[in-house]
Amino acid sequence: MNVLIDRFDVFASGFWLTLQICVLAAIGALLLGAVVAVLRISPVPPLRLVGTGYVNVFRNLPLTVVMFFAAFGLPSLGSNADFLRIPVLDSLFSRLGTDLPYFRFGLIALVLYTAAFVCEALRSGVNAVPAGQAEAARSLGLTFTQNLRYVVLPQSWKASVVPLGSVIIAMIKNSALVGFFGVVGDLAQTADQLTSAEGLAFLPVAIGISIGYLIMTVPLGALLDQIEKRQAVAR
Repeated sequence: MNVLIDRFDVFASGFWLTLQICVLAAIGALLLGAVVAVLRISPVPPLRLVGTGYVNVFRNLPLTVVMFFAAFGLPSLGSNADFLRIPVLDSLFSRLGTDLPYFRFGLIALVLYTAAFVCEALRSGVNAVPAGQAEAARSLGLTFTQNLRYVVLPQSWKASVVPLGSVIIAMIKNSALVGFFGVVGDLAQTADQLTSAEGLAFLPVAIGISIGYLIMTVPLGALLDQIEKRQAVAR
């Protein structure tokens, strides 16, 4: 177990990089998932078809396949995901601005995959709002956008927050895959480096990596439990 102490700097560096990609992927997935959810419940049939198609494709594909498309398909199309080098954001998250594009490829894959589940979590919250609320809003002359903004979404978020939290926890665990697609320095790649390249024992390395993921997921799970209990009391 001395490995955890002697190589603490390596574990800490891997944890920090994994935390960065999880924060960025969560933000991107929430934004994209919200857009797809609006498409899914849109009164315009072509928009509903686009939203439904997106969810059916990415929800039923393994994340590994999405990672392969992002890590090897985008370069073959001549893209290195430079559009993610967003001013200010790339200074906060330095890996966005480096010449190692696999961080950006992994981020794209996580966002695309997770957004499908975010969409369904948001849609479940919208479906929890009584239909009479939306009908009353329409009878008052509110447009679809106004109906969502002022009536449906303010009521739906309470029903969506716990499912959304579960989706984010799953995304944090799924982020372990990015280390196997060229993202140098994250927790998963750190485990491979310490065991394969440096020949350290697998068990203490695995324990250290597990602790890193638990630090990110357990507090979020506890927060969701508290929110769920408060909602039950409120009901």
